[in-house]
Amino acid sequence: MENNLLLAIFVLLAVTVALVPLAKAAGFGTVLGYLVAGVLIGPYGIGLISEPDTIRHIAEFGVVMMLFLIGLELQPSELWRMRNKVAGLGLTQMIGTAALVGGIAYFLGQPWQTATVIGLALAMSSTAIALQTIESRSITHTDTGRGSIAVLLVQDVAVIPILAAIPLLAIGHIPTGAAAAEAHAPVQGADWWLAVRIVLAFAATIFAGRYLVRPIMYFIAHSGVREAFVAFGLALVVGTALLMQWIGLSAALGAFLGGVLLADSEYRHELESTLEPFKGLLLGLFFISVGTSIAFSVLVAQPLTIISLVLGLVLLKAIVLFVLASFFRMHLTDRILMAFMLSQSGEFAFVLLQFAESAGSLNGEMLELLTVTVALSMAVTPILLFAFDKLIMPRLNANTPTPEPDMIDSSNKVIVLGYGRFGQIVTRMLKAQGFELTLIDDDPRQIELVKRYGVKVYYGDATRLEILDAAGAGDAELIVLSLPHGHKIVQTAQLIRRHFPHVKIAARAMDRSHAHELMDAGVDAFERETFRGALALGSKSLELLGYSQTRATRLANAFEKHDNAILIESRDLRGDDDAYFGFMRQSIDMLDKVMQADTEEQGDSDPEKSSADVDKKAKTESD
Repeated sequence: MENNLLLAIFVLLAVTVALVPLAKAAGFGTVLGYLVAGVLIGPYGIGLISEPDTIRHIAEFGVVMMLFLIGLELQPSELWRMRNKVAGLGLTQMIGTAALVGGIAYFLGQPWQTATVIGLALAMSSTAIALQTIESRSITHTDTGRGSIAVLLVQDVAVIPILAAIPLLAIGHIPTGAAAAEAHAPVQGADWWLAVRIVLAFAATIFAGRYLVRPIMYFIAHSGVREAFVAFGLALVVGTALLMQWIGLSAALGAFLGGVLLADSEYRHELESTLEPFKGLLLGLFFISVGTSIAFSVLVAQPLTIISLVLGLVLLKAIVLFVLASFFRMHLTDRILMAFMLSQSGEFAFVLLQFAESAGSLNGEMLELLTVTVALSMAVTPILLFAFDKLIMPRLNANTPTPEPDMIDSSNKVIVLGYGRFGQIVTRMLKAQGFELTLIDDDPRQIELVKRYGVKVYYGDATRLEILDAAGAGDAELIVLSLPHGHKIVQTAQLIRRHFPHVKIAARAMDRSHAHELMDAGVDAFERETFRGALALGSKSLELLGYSQTRATRLANAFEKHDNAILIESRDLRGDDDAYFGFMRQSIDMLDKVMQADTEEQGDSDPEKSSADVDKKAKTESD
């Protein structure tokens, strides 16, 4: 038994390691890789996991831990901040999709109670897939990201009242097939007492979270025992899961509530950082469990029905989302991406459908059919996103006319290429000294924005020689490169140095390695964009720790001097990783010792010593 378990774990890891990176490299994302891995090791693959109980336990574990993490990220303050999108987009999507899906189910012959449950369950989208897609594409603060999060927040919160309502929709366990003609079991009515227990359980959970959980976590956190802190958080998850099971609900919902209890806690970030390394694995485990649970026997028995349900569900949800996003005046690209990203049914659908079957609102045959539909709809999403990236986006970009470069009618001694936040600061400093500047940017939206402030910025691609010629680069004294992309800065610097060798170049450097590239390109001056800000914050931190402003500034200047020396010396070692990293380790140690020596030499070892004393000592030594 033990050997079989180890073999199962080994094969599971091997299949996952092989398929997930392959799926991501092919452009399908990691979700499809996990789903395929689950199918391969499941009863319809190599049969590594063939027992239904084993599959159920894997799925429960994955869902429980995933919903805890989702609940941990759900904050009431976030709901209020996004209230317009939550009410207008999220709530409307939930009600509209549930009504349409439920109406179709009722039209196809399902009782209105069952149709209502089906509509509410299938209206849910996959929080795991959507959040992973948003995070991987870095679109959290875009219209697509904010709109998708609003929809997901409404769905996550809606699970609670839906679960409370399902027992009231109970119509009994209806026999199916041949047994339906012979069985005349009495139909069970709505379970009002179960609904009351659900409401009481939620009330008790909220009360416990406010008056019991936080004081206990405060005590444990101040004890300094990190293991006890994490153990209590997990115990809270298990406790709420057991409470939900005791009243007849899903353990996964209990875990979700456990996360919600901690979402507004001051200890949320501590627990989140502790569990963060396991988050990806837990989500992967969930998707693997979904893959193992796909009943291909149902698909083989009713292929047309399953395919019709999956395609119909995905198409219906995508249309609803696209139409609602249009009312919010979202860009066409954002509308399509959000519609594809949320077109599937999600993990909460498994919870709602299983609970509905146990409560008598859904029969076993329908549960099996809908479970396969939900799982396959989740598998369709990575394919839709792949099609969006490879087929739809290129066409949209091709059909969107590129603006013609502006006619640049000014010729100044200073040209600024890139008028974002970095370029604006440089421009304001130079203008304050009376310099006239020619400003060029390649983002039409940024140009329209700064136009409101009375700033004239020309549209043009700085990497094109004709744009530089039109801007008068041949007669310029200085060109400032503050473009948003590092490779464009290097490319433009090389172009300027090749065609206008007399012009001085000042460039924005993204980081240390980018600074090395700029040095190779022959720029005259560069500034690492985060370096100065970090130095300034370090100086202010020293002041907060008791150092005088003069001493803190001097230490920051000394650090800058030594770090710049390291930057220059490490330039020639970039091709040899061993030599480069060895030099950097030695340089960091040396920098620490030099800074400490500077501190001791100037009397900085005593934080209470005044700046006047330090300056007096420095002057004496100088004399």
